Order: sequence, then structure tokens, then C-alpha cells
Amino acid sequence: MIALLAQGGPVIPNFGGGGAGNSCVRDNHLFCWNWFADNWSDTFQPRLIEHIELTVVALAIGFVISFAAALFAYRYEWFDLPFSTLAAFLYTIPSLALFQVLVGITGLTITTALIPLVSYTLLILFRNTLIGLREVPEEVREAARGMGLTRRQTLWRVEMPLALPAILAGLQIAAVTVVSLATIAAFVYDHGLGSPIFDAINRSTFKTELIGAGGLAILLGIASYGLFAVIQRLATPWTRARRT
Repeated sequence: MIALLAQGGPVIPNFGGGGAGNSCVRDNHLFCWNWFADNWSDTFQPRLIEHIELTVVALAIGFVISFAAALFAYRYEWFDLPFSTLAAFLYTIPSLALFQVLVGITGLTITTALIPLVSYTLLILFRNTLIGLREVPEEVREAARGMGLTRRQTLWRVEMPLALPAILAGLQIAAVTVVSLATIAAFVYDHGLGSPIFDAINRSTFKTELIGAGGLAILLGIASYGLFAVIQRLATPWTRARRT
């Protein structure tokens, strides 16, 4: 065993797939498609689903907090500075350091993973929502008041639709941010695509597992960006008409 470890070769993981016996895996080639396919259903697919779930939950919580804070700051301007300062402070904390600090408070739980992921969305979502609302032309508000709309009706029927492009753009950026940071969350919460990435690094950098999990995380980030781009295109058709 000592002689085997001294050779410095990759430690090949055994997840029950049939790829561990072929030369591609033994020689630790750049990417062994057979091993990836053999371990898709029991390793990569579950981790991909966990990654999506973690991203959706973090993004949903962050959006609820940021949206409520933006509405409050839109009504009461004094709230803008303190919340922006807090959100900016949380955004500047290194993610790995924040994960490690929280382990001593909340343990190796999903809460430890979610708190940093949510905190990194607050500044993006808050600023985009607030800016979107404030950039609604004043003449549009005056026209709404002239039609007899109340302040609340003006907000939800006029201002919010016009602010929607900025809000969706914030969600687009925040989603990609959470997807990338969720891989680091596996350092404290053994879920998501970060788990096979760390496993591959610990196994003397088994390339197929590392590239497979990392590639899925990249594709998920691209898919998230594309999804919100499509939603924005469908939800705000007037922006295309205005450009035309």
C-alpha cells in the first residue's frame, strides 16, 4: 500500500460504476466519458439536483428580503443608505471565511450554506429593484395620478412593470453568483456539485470527476443566465418594441 501511494497516481473512486477498470480511468486521462456516464445516475445527477435546489432556495429568500427592503426604501428614502451599507459589507466578506465562521454558530447544516448565499444576493437585488423603480419617468407617474390611480395602484400597475427589466437583470446576475458560490458551500454542507469537486481534489485530482462536476456547474450558470434572459424577453415585450 505504501509503495502504491508513493507512486503519486490518482486514487480512483469506486462508486459502483463499471468505468474504474478501463485504461482511461487508470491513467487519469483528461476526461473519461464512460466513467462519467456510469456514475451519472448515482453521483452527478443527484448532486446537480441538490445544487439547483440550493440555488433556488437561496435566490428566493434573497429576493423576498431585497424586494421588501427596496419597496420600503422607495417609500422612505432614509432606509436606502443603511441597508445598502449592510448589504455591501456582507458582499465584501470572503465566502470561504464566512462559511467557516458560521460553522461554529450553526454547524454543518443547510443554514450555514444558505446564509452566505443569500447575503451575496442582497446588494444586487436591492439596488436593481430600487433603481428600476426610481427610473420610472415622472410624467408617467403624473399620468397615472391623472387617471385617478392611488399610490398603491400606481406602484403595482405602472411603476412595477416598468421596473421589471431591472429587477429581472438583478435576478439574472444573482442566480449566476449563487450557482458559482454554491460549489464552495459544499466545504461546510456536503451537497451540490461542489461535493464531487472536493472529492476529486482529495483523490489526487481525479480529472474526470473534477471536470464533470465543474463543467456541470458552468453549464448550470449559463443555463440560469439564459433562463432569466428568456423570461425578461417574454415578460417585457415593450422593451423590444422601443428598441425597434
